[in-house]
Amino acid sequence: MGDEEKFDAIIVGAGPAGAACAYILAREGKSVLVIERGDTAGSKNVTGGRLYTYALELVESGLHKEAVLERKVVREQIMMLGEKTGVTIDYFDADLARTEMPQSYTVLRAPFDEWFAGKAEEKGAMIATGILVNDLIIKDDKVVGVKAGEDEMYADVVIAADGLNSFMAQKAGLKKDWTSHEVGVGVKEIINLPANIIQERFNVGADEGAARAILGQTNGVQGGGFLYTNKDSISLGIVLSPAALAQQKKKIADIYQDFKMHPAIYQMIGDGTTSEYSAHLVPENGWNSVPKQLYRDGFLIVGDAAGFCVNTGTMIRGIDLAIVSGVAAAQAVLGAKSRQEVGPSYVRELHELQLIPTMKLFAGWPEITSISRMTKQYPEMMNEMMKFMFTVDGKLPEKMPSAMKKIMEKHISLGQLIADGWKGFRAI
Repeated sequence: MGDEEKFDAIIVGAGPAGAACAYILAREGKSVLVIERGDTAGSKNVTGGRLYTYALELVESGLHKEAVLERKVVREQIMMLGEKTGVTIDYFDADLARTEMPQSYTVLRAPFDEWFAGKAEEKGAMIATGILVNDLIIKDDKVVGVKAGEDEMYADVVIAADGLNSFMAQKAGLKKDWTSHEVGVGVKEIINLPANIIQERFNVGADEGAARAILGQTNGVQGGGFLYTNKDSISLGIVLSPAALAQQKKKIADIYQDFKMHPAIYQMIGDGTTSEYSAHLVPENGWNSVPKQLYRDGFLIVGDAAGFCVNTGTMIRGIDLAIVSGVAAAQAVLGAKSRQEVGPSYVRELHELQLIPTMKLFAGWPEITSISRMTKQYPEMMNEMMKFMFTVDGKLPEKMPSAMKKIMEKHISLGQLIADGWKGFRAI
């Protein structure tokens, strides 16, 4: 391909970030090539999670109404597991159930990604699937294209949307290999259940759903679980620290199986059948692991490739931030007056769209989720306290203050409680 045949933009990866960027650029008349390693967009993804609708609205007003989504989230839940017990905090918001544009939906990535890439294609983007990009073309210290096998393709700008282990960002010299404290290793599963059973078990309506963060019963390994209700399936999984996992003998698949069979979990998924199962790495360190430089001449990093993910333990955001970064990249390409201005313009757009301020706002939260006692002692302590409060056996109960004090001291010391509280306070 000669320079006269080059694209305005080549996007590597057809996930949410790449599709959002391609959609806007193609809509505005730019020639766009999206190269996806999978046989179809989304074919490498399992389960997904949730999508906050504001992000799709940044791409095109009303786009969320067309999207392949599952259930609008009306119940936000936090669950803490003891050995055979569970405590669940359930927040229900009637306004979320009635609003014209729900705040968020659960999604299944494979169908969602395929739909989103298809929408970009409708706008004029060229989607090339089943192709592995294995190098960048760099001339005079500028990225001018990509190589896929023996083929060379050229563009004014190359946008890396190739996920967590971004080969393109590493080739561009903007990103190093992840360390074990920056990522989590996750096991995810889709469990099929009839829609009416899901609605009964989670007390939701026909198009409503729940999002649940889960602490405890991960064999003492730092991390946690999640559960999302889809139309006729449940997305269930755990994400654990690789470093903590390596310090004990149990495999993550075995820890997940024990987690899945916990009485409080199994009653929600019982009689279901597994349709998909996978394991992969998840960015866990937030702003602290975002590359200091997000661009070089002719090259931008978006989505997971840039580490744009927030995990507070109760809220996980990745898909929306990926889409926002794709929007920012597209607007930078469209608005820049010269090639050299694209990178700085991209960073300005990330600020204006509140992505970088959001990442910085939650920068300290990995310090909280890394507190080792969050995965064992605190959930078990909470469950034992609840058991005391609800036990009636005909015997004279102990006074509440002294009973709670004994339960706390059984699990943690006062010094540990103060230290963890201070660490949490400083983090936020």
